Amino acid sequence: MKRAKVVETDDINKNGEDEKHPNFLIPKLCSWMYDLKWATGTGGGMSVKHGDFIYMAPSGVQKEMIKPGEIFKCNASGEVLENPASLKLTECAPLFMNAYSIRNAGAVLHSHSKDAVLASLIFKGKEFRISHQEMLKGIKKGSSNEPHKYIDTLIVPIVENVLYEKDLTRRMKKAMELYPESNAVLVRRHGVYIWGKNWQQAKTQAECYHYLFKLAVKLKQLGIEPDQAPAGENGIA
Repeated sequence: MKRAKVVETDDINKNGEDEKHPNFLIPKLCSWMYDLKWATGTGGGMSVKHGDFIYMAPSGVQKEMIKPGEIFKCNASGEVLENPASLKLTECAPLFMNAYSIRNAGAVLHSHSKDAVLASLIFKGKEFRISHQEMLKGIKKGSSNEPHKYIDTLIVPIVENVLYEKDLTRRMKKAMELYPESNAVLVRRHGVYIWGKNWQQAKTQAECYHYLFKLAVKLKQLGIEPDQAPAGENGIA
């Protein structure tokens, strides 16, 4: 195996990259996730594909303080090509690769948000389900360009957590194969993986999924099943 190139973390703009390059995008997106409390305590992660290469955030660092020179560069198989000095590749790497290899994703993120964790707990089985909500329209059906409709039931598979993140790889792969229309996999008592055809779509869908997770929890608190069809609401029609 070819040895990965070690990159000094303060060599920020070594290749004259612009701000749309993943070396700059990933720190911004990780900071955005931190501000939303999706990546606190060094948890969570982000990866973006650019050309033939895949870029990933490091593990065990303050996600709101990542620098452009601290991003790992991998090939299409996930092999590290550029290794920032003194940093460790994210533990999410094999799970990110699931999204790239199975769904041909362009970006994928891992969130530790409380809303995702609670959503995984209010549904005891293998599925999170919610229907008749306008925000469903912001989520595509699998790898297609077809958005969910207001009347559709959005289903997100739930896998059980394990001691080590990398050991979730097989469970996530199985969930993705069983639910081809889902662009997310919930991990019970842990968080969620969400992907899209590019970073913009992954970000948009993540915002919509998290909105729906939080809403579903509130609906359950009010005694309303999140996937039930409207009945007896009697508004103007």
